[in-house]
Amino acid sequence: MEIERKWMLKGWPPEELGLPLLYEQSMRQGYISVRPTVRIREEAMTGGSTEYVLCIKSGAGLVRKEIEMDITKDKFLELEDLIGLPLIPKVRRTYALPDGLKLEVNHVDEGLPTEFWYAEIEYPTAEIARGWNAESISPVLAEYLNDDVTEEPGQTMGAYWIITRLHQQ
Repeated sequence: MEIERKWMLKGWPPEELGLPLLYEQSMRQGYISVRPTVRIREEAMTGGSTEYVLCIKSGAGLVRKEIEMDITKDKFLELEDLIGLPLIPKVRRTYALPDGLKLEVNHVDEGLPTEFWYAEIEYPTAEIARGWNAESISPVLAEYLNDDVTEEPGQTMGAYWIITRLHQQ
């Protein structure tokens, strides 16, 4: 199960927040299917290893069923070839929040006219997710995370894939 909220952003977190950066990853991801979501992703840790993941998701909004499994680089490359479209590049920086949660901030398709930023926080339960309030941490964080799109249709990376990759063929 994946329980997460999502916000649209305008950049990396303001330095005045002082959020500790836990790690940074460069990613590439592509979709075999968007309903249900069947996605491959290459996750290269800055200064570290690279992992290849196959992810299957169903549902929408705050709570979704999710299965993730590691795959080999060769299998990833086979699936990338099967997809036959440019994968979506993104940079993710993961920050520690004072309450123990992690803020994942993503910069997608940097340099393209469609580039954008978003953040996600995963939660242990739906109740905690619904009750979580950035204002309780900092007014600056609340202002930064002021565009919650968790329950809005069309705000998934799969939807972005359709618009920017499938419809561009």
